[in-house]
Amino acid sequence: MTTWPRWLRRGRMEMLACAVITLGLVMMLQPIAMVLFTWSFLTTLFGTLMFMVVSKFPE
Repeated sequence: MTTWPRWLRRGRMEMLACAVITLGLVMMLQPIAMVLFTWSFLTTLFGTLMFMVVSKFPE
């Protein structure tokens, strides 16, 4: 049985996915740069998909 690298464990990767989702939401709600708003949906979507995948990783 192979062991997962420590950086690929569920806890750290889920926190990273949550940070990406939060970044996407901040980008969506900021009133300054249109380019950040433009990329906000894809950033939030990537974070959500990442969370769904890494939630299957072992502890």
